[in-house]
Order: sequence, then structure tokens, then C-alpha cells
Amino acid sequence: MSNPLVSAIVPCYNAAGFLANAITSIRRQQYSPLEIIIVDDGSTDDSPAVAASLGADVRYIRKANGGPGSARNAGLREAQGELVAWLDADDEWPEGKLEVQVGRLAADPALDVVSGRTRYVRLPGALWLDYRFEGPDNTVAHIHLGAAVIRRRAFDAVGDFDESLRIGEDQDWFMRAREENLKIVVVREVTLDYQLHGSNMTRGATADEMGLIAVVRKSLERRRRKHGAARELPTWSSLDERRTGDE
Repeated sequence: MSNPLVSAIVPCYNAAGFLANAITSIRRQQYSPLEIIIVDDGSTDDSPAVAASLGADVRYIRKANGGPGSARNAGLREAQGELVAWLDADDEWPEGKLEVQVGRLAADPALDVVSGRTRYVRLPGALWLDYRFEGPDNTVAHIHLGAAVIRRRAFDAVGDFDESLRIGEDQDWFMRAREENLKIVVVREVTLDYQLHGSNMTRGATADEMGLIAVVRKSLERRRRKHGAARELPTWSSLDERRTGDE
């Protein structure tokens, strides 16, 4: 049985210094079949020139700046894969990511989303985060789109990313996924290296600035309209194999 096509979508905005390494980390998966799509959200740096140097197997799309949700949706419209995965241009995928996550999806056809752990990597000159990590490897299993692989059918149920949200669009999508009772699992393995540098979008932001309050408010309103009351959603920790397996 052949492997399903994975579409790796890389939103990019003024990330010329990171883009080549991000693409290298995708190729390092040694997974086939794989398509790589860069969506340039109106960069004003050398991102177009870097993208042009990355090889014929990389599809490059340039659009007017519309924010992360707009860039993600543009990539999704171009993607041909049965499975879709995102990687922000300033992050990297660890080796073996796709083998683990595609393997889980293949083993359980009912699964819609396989996420994993995010490992934080501090680049030279970057400040550290005041996070409660799981251990000395600086990992945490919170919601991060780059840590997930998602079946294309999930977007038929949940819809695209909310382009009105300039930040928190991934949190909003995962909130809607749980509202629609998608089957999600968070595996024990590290599936994203999140790189800390001087210009991370959510660096030092409050919950309000990160859009979380707006995302939760939207979710409560949707649930009240649908059910008459805001029924509880599965917590992210209840989907985590490491935590549930240790209980």
C-alpha cells in the first residue's frame, strides 16, 4: 500500500534568514510522496530570492499581506495531499516527525489529527521563556499547528482558518475541531522545534494580545447557539498519550 501524499505548507513573512533551514528540515524527513508549498505573505525582505534558490520541488506562492490565517488558507487551496502539515518559516521539524505521525494516521483511519510535543530551542541572543516545561529537553504539549499532521477531510468538517484573526488562528481552528468532535491524539514524540529569536510574533504577549480571549469568546458563542448552553470541550491534556498513559 502506497503512502498518502503529505502537503507541507510553509507560511513565510520576512523570514529570509530562516527559510532555507525550514525547508531542509522538511526534506530531512525522507518521506515520499511529499509536496512543499511556500506561501509568502507579502514579505519585504529577501524571502523571494531565498525561495527561488531552494529547488524545483518547492512551489512558491506570493500574495498580498493578509496575516497568518490568510497565508495558511492560500496554502491549503494549493495543497493536493490527503494529509496536510504546516511549518512556520522560522521553525523546524525534527527528524522522524512524518514517520511517527503518518504512521499513527495509517494505523487508525478514524483519527483526524495527530499532534505531538513542541521542543523550544533558544537561538543566540534570544531570551528564554518562563514556561513550565515537561523536563530538561524543554518540551511541552500545547496547541501548536506546526506540531500536527491533519487529514484533509478535517477541513471539510471544521472549515478554513479565520482570516479575521491576525493572531491565534491556530488556537481557533483547534477549538472548532474539538467542537466538531474530531478525533485528535497528542503523541509522546517531539514533532516540532520552535525556535526562539528576537521577533517571534507571540513573544511576551498577554493572553489578550495572543488572541486567546477572542478565540474563547467565539467558541462560547458558537456552542451556545448550537446547544443552548456552552457544553464543555475535551481538554488538550485529555488527548495527550503521555499524560493519560501515566495516570
